[in-house]
Amino acid sequence: MRILVTGAGGFLGWHLRCRLATYTDHDVVAVDRDTFSGLSALARDADAIIHVAGINRGTDEEVDAGNAQLAKTVAAAARDAAAPPRLIFANSIQAERDNPYGVGKRRAAEVLGAAAADAGVPFVDVLLPNLFGEHGRPGYNSFVATFVHEVVSGRQPEVSDNQVELLHVQAAAQALMDGLVGETRTERPRGQHRGVVEVLSMLEGFDALYRVGEIPALVDDFTTDLFNTYRTAAFEQRGPIRFEKRTDPRGSLVETVKVHGGGGQTFFSTTVPGITRGEHYHERKIERFVVIGGRARIQLRRLFTDEVLDFDVSGDEPVAIDMPTFWPHNITNTGDDELYTLFWTDTVFDPENPDTHPEPVEASS
Repeated sequence: MRILVTGAGGFLGWHLRCRLATYTDHDVVAVDRDTFSGLSALARDADAIIHVAGINRGTDEEVDAGNAQLAKTVAAAARDAAAPPRLIFANSIQAERDNPYGVGKRRAAEVLGAAAADAGVPFVDVLLPNLFGEHGRPGYNSFVATFVHEVVSGRQPEVSDNQVELLHVQAAAQALMDGLVGETRTERPRGQHRGVVEVLSMLEGFDALYRVGEIPALVDDFTTDLFNTYRTAAFEQRGPIRFEKRTDPRGSLVETVKVHGGGGQTFFSTTVPGITRGEHYHERKIERFVVIGGRARIQLRRLFTDEVLDFDVSGDEPVAIDMPTFWPHNITNTGDDELYTLFWTDTVFDPENPDTHPEPVEASS
């Protein structure tokens, strides 16, 4: 299928593109603010449009009218297509309320639904609760993104408690992908109701352990998703985790992995000079690299970006680099001797679900 994703440069749009790239072979066209005005031309041969773009900041009129206008542009593009594409809408549970954002999203759904009905194609309206996940913008996408930023920066945010329904953004992306098949319908993915103070307490608990490289107890999917959200921001702000090296007349000792409440899997590899390992990314798996002998360069790149981060590491001063989700990574032996690398993952390898997706770090032009 040829699929247009509006709002592709945003939080949900980026995660949707990651999931489409990981689990499908669809031809995905990313539509952002710079290309939205050319939507009609892009949609002429599209099989589906997943409309993620939205407005949630501005005056009441800008938020209300803006979301409806975006939907009208999508509807017009669908009508102008050679064969009308199916329409999937990233709506919000706020559409059930009468605030400006909710009214705007509700009107947008009505516009898209009417356009799909006129064209005789399916329309899937996906009502999403509050989303959280990796690379959320603090002060914009969710309170979770704000808390993560503040905690990683060493600050204590002021909060008042409340129960909020939270859904990880990858689950939201999957709900939108499910709209690529089936008939017209409304979907309502369910998240978990969590207290605001509870979420902050979890993030502070993560930070207390992870600042020295320790892994918290990952007791359920929500905890793992929240920890992945936290540690991605920690990696971007703080980089590799420095270890304490204990030395006495017998030699040295470095504790490379401490896991609270679980074990996972530890293994090591040897690599001859000049050889590169990796060139893949993970969706949820936590993976730690620690060079314990020799010299290496570890490289990472966030999907759909061009900047490559280089870390030159040595067994003389071991550090941990934990791979953020949806970041392709590799390791190259840059020394003259054999390279010894210790690896740890939070899960035991499952050949039926390896969560290892090939992708070169150096993006092809």
